Amino acid sequence: MSGVEVITFGCRLNTYESEVMRAEAEKAGLNNAVLVNTCAVTGEAVRQARQAIRRVRRENPHARIIVTGCAAQTEKQTFADMPEVDAVLGNEEKLTASSYRGLPDFGVSAEEKLRVNDIMSVKATAPQMVKHIDGHVRAFIQVQNGCDHRCTFCIIPYGRGNSRSVPMGAVVEQARKLVAGGYREIVLTGVDATSYGADLPGSPTLGYLAKTLLRQVPEILRLRLSSIDSIEADHHLWDLIADEPRFMPHLHLSLQHGDDMILKRMKRRHSRAEALAFVEQARRLRPEIAFGADMIAGFPTETDEMFENAATLAEEAGISFLHVFPYSPRPGTPAARMPHVDRALVKERATRLRARGEALHHAHLNRMVGTEQTIIAEMNGMGHTENFSLVAAPGLVPRAIQRVMITGHSGKHLDMRVIAASAQERAA
Repeated sequence: MSGVEVITFGCRLNTYESEVMRAEAEKAGLNNAVLVNTCAVTGEAVRQARQAIRRVRRENPHARIIVTGCAAQTEKQTFADMPEVDAVLGNEEKLTASSYRGLPDFGVSAEEKLRVNDIMSVKATAPQMVKHIDGHVRAFIQVQNGCDHRCTFCIIPYGRGNSRSVPMGAVVEQARKLVAGGYREIVLTGVDATSYGADLPGSPTLGYLAKTLLRQVPEILRLRLSSIDSIEADHHLWDLIADEPRFMPHLHLSLQHGDDMILKRMKRRHSRAEALAFVEQARRLRPEIAFGADMIAGFPTETDEMFENAATLAEEAGISFLHVFPYSPRPGTPAARMPHVDRALVKERATRLRARGEALHHAHLNRMVGTEQTIIAEMNGMGHTENFSLVAAPGLVPRAIQRVMITGHSGKHLDMRVIAASAQERAA
């Protein structure tokens, strides 16, 4: 092989940072290299990364393999000990060309492979400018990194460090560059995005940042948030939900559970009632809004009744896109020391919760049939509505914004027929 290949695991922030990594590695003159950007959210994510590294070595015996990302930050020796790996970079080091210029030669010891500093010592997040996101019709902008909260199940603060925000001016500049490059939809992303601004002068919020972006960059046709912690929603965010048509009616919530005792043991900051109140208020202001959510099945000490409270919360909140994770103990976290649920029961509960999620998604698709929607066409013959429902859109030019009638669904995606070019498309 030649050039730089990037393999990305995990979140949208990793997707964004992979483009930064590629650009910085190429700037450094790196060639015949594979960068593996890992995720540490679950033990399964780490296993998949190790499996991918072994596969890359088999397929590219002479390539340089560089491992980075959250799992490399939290389990650096695990990857340094792999004979397939030539270097391990931390989450901060992966974003600078100097790290790639300073890599050791092949055949070094495990200790010499390591370029991982203390992530907790990082106090600021430098704005990272990218011109495009490879393979995506929507562009991501990193607005925040790290997390100040310490949920008992989560290893991510130890991979990302404490919360730090990108100054608003830099976010606006990046948005201008992306829309000038043809992107019509922007997604604001971060590890704990709704904590945005607490470390900046004047403490601007994520909602205020979004308002500022839409005001200063009117060429943005669609603006999304990657995920939010509903307890941190402020009045600016409520204003956007109620009054701003360019703010997309889809929110992905970090719920994690639906039982108050488990939420306390997770050290989450919201209650079941607060989660439901947020959803109800958002629907009152924007009836077409749809919700995604992350939920964990089989958290330590979870009883059958507690599990059922999680499942019924998903139903009461009408979660259309439910992401279910079987609890995975992460060494070094408080939850890893709590009494565990039997592993077979964890998997069985995750299967049952996913089935509830599939039923909720099917009901959501049923509600969409017969409605008019505006979609943005993607590279693979698909598209997404404003509330992030997947639509089969054969024949449409990628990035085109199109008004369609939803005619049915497959159980996985919606079907459509074209009505006419949207007002946004004609204006563009």
